[in-house]
Amino acid sequence: MKHAGPAALDKLEPLLAELRKFPLKEKSRGTFYRGARAFLHFHEHGNEFYADMRLAGEFERFPATTARERAALLKKIGASLKMR
Repeated sequence: MKHAGPAALDKLEPLLAELRKFPLKEKSRGTFYRGARAFLHFHEHGNEFYADMRLAGEFERFPATTARERAALLKKIGASLKMR
């Protein structure tokens, strides 16, 4: 599974806009850091998208293709950031 390229990130732009509201730094388009550590980035596989988010020290993969999946991802990110 490859990292999301420019065309995939274009399709994810509404989600990226929501992510930019969190206290994260977008070091490159679609790659977000929390402090000095990578926190979130995206992969594409055909027409499907996945987010790798660092939880408990390791990256975990979450689906991010449908509106429901993206809403769940945003909720998970919000909860993760409040815990720290």
